[in-house]
Amino acid sequence: MDDWFRANLGEALLAGPLLEDVKARFLQAFEASARPSGMAAFFRHESEGRLHCEIYVYFSPGAAAMARAMAAEPCPRPSPDGLDLLAGPEDAWSLLRPRPRD
Repeated sequence: MDDWFRANLGEALLAGPLLEDVKARFLQAFEASARPSGMAAFFRHESEGRLHCEIYVYFSPGAAAMARAMAAEPCPRPSPDGLDLLAGPEDAWSLLRPRPRD
């Protein structure tokens, strides 16, 4: 259960309402799940060399059910550079640190 998930919400100029919808749905699921510490969503504007940037939402492994409901695809743990916390616990940033190997 170490997979992160990523969903592309599309062009940033148009994705604002969709981002707010994702946040509202996430918060509802977060509260219904008793606010688990491993459940968080982050977002970032990414351009990948294009003129316009797109908004990507990254779901932690603890948010896998929400990610699947959003048709998000598995991805590696994102770099914290340029990320903003969309929703989740205050200590969600710790989820971005690599875990030590046994």
